[in-house]
Amino acid sequence: MAASPPPTRYQSLDAIRGVAVMGILAMNIVAFALPFSAYANPAAGGPPGSADVATWFFNFVFVDSKMRGLFSMLFGASTLLVIDGAASAGRSAAGTHYSRMFWLALFGLAHFYLIWFGDILFLYAMCGLLLFLFRNLSVRALLLWSIPFFLIGIGLPASLWSMLSMAQTGSLPPEAAAGMKEALAQMNADMGPSTPAYAKDMALYLGSYSSIVAHRTSEMAGDPLFFLSLFLWETMGLMLIGMALFKSRMLTGEWEAARYRKWALICFLVAAPPLAGLAVYQMRAGYDAVAIFGSTIALSVPFDTLMTVGWAALIMLLIRTRASASVRVRLAAAGRMAFTNYLTTSIVMTSIFYGYGLGLFGSVGRAALYLFCLGMWAAMLLWSKPWLDRFHYGPFEWLWRSLARAKLQPMRRRALQ
Repeated sequence: MAASPPPTRYQSLDAIRGVAVMGILAMNIVAFALPFSAYANPAAGGPPGSADVATWFFNFVFVDSKMRGLFSMLFGASTLLVIDGAASAGRSAAGTHYSRMFWLALFGLAHFYLIWFGDILFLYAMCGLLLFLFRNLSVRALLLWSIPFFLIGIGLPASLWSMLSMAQTGSLPPEAAAGMKEALAQMNADMGPSTPAYAKDMALYLGSYSSIVAHRTSEMAGDPLFFLSLFLWETMGLMLIGMALFKSRMLTGEWEAARYRKWALICFLVAAPPLAGLAVYQMRAGYDAVAIFGSTIALSVPFDTLMTVGWAALIMLLIRTRASASVRVRLAAAGRMAFTNYLTTSIVMTSIFYGYGLGLFGSVGRAALYLFCLGMWAAMLLWSKPWLDRFHYGPFEWLWRSLARAKLQPMRRRALQ
């Protein structure tokens, strides 16, 4: 019997994944370099400068959640490619998929406990357990199924935000007010300006590696499950949209340029004004914890999702019409090594900012942090292509693939000839 053809490699899909993994750093850089409360509150460490406020505003409207959303959509699309590739090679699609998710979950937990607390791999692996069930649905069915996931993902935090707002204004019934006021006080302690939580993070992350790991394996031990409960619904919705966009050929670069342009324009014009309004709402509230929670976890989600689709359309348009062949190749290589680049970014950034490295934690302003992004982006673009010219996989892609197949995979390109 003739061998099955290898699965199709879409350069545009790899390239947009390369942009997404770089965008993830733009979203996460503040969390690498500053106490966690500063991620959503530019006043967490004291009165912010105008450059810091402008950077926060731009990030909230155009970057925060959008790059994670783009990465999530691309995970959904890539899941279909892996499943199709396993089936075409005569392997069990279910066995291949679930083995990959098992090892991805372990990678995620190792990433969380040993490297950085902002892991998304465990969340993706858990979503992947459900994602396989939707693999054969049509574009329309995938989009319809995404709706209840988004409704749950928005509804649960929105209801909590509503109750917190009522507790803040004193309009809750007495029997419900006590618990909500306690939660409100805790949120203000965690997210407000110049709080003990800010000082605690400064001391922790300027400390030793062993003290950081001890903190994650004790006080933060349950956080992966907490983040899963908080973000599973939205992430599943995003992954289902990614599967739909892949099946519609949008993420493979096969639409006409005018169609990409139309989608990008509509998505940005519809999503940007309400997101800017939510940013202004937080500013006028003095970056109050309730305003931050409502804006970032609940109220922004529909507009974040719409802008994420807009980003996908815009990036595809630029890849097709503006990017040179060499730029497309560099981006595609960074995307093919997205797993390695994601984990390497965490290792590099924590080594720069944490106490066991250069110890720059808390000492670089929000706006200046993006210089570190530029440096890491350049590294991704410079090293990914030469590596893939010599090897078939990125280092962590090779390890993941070998573990999932319970067999060492050939690494050097000459071993595949």
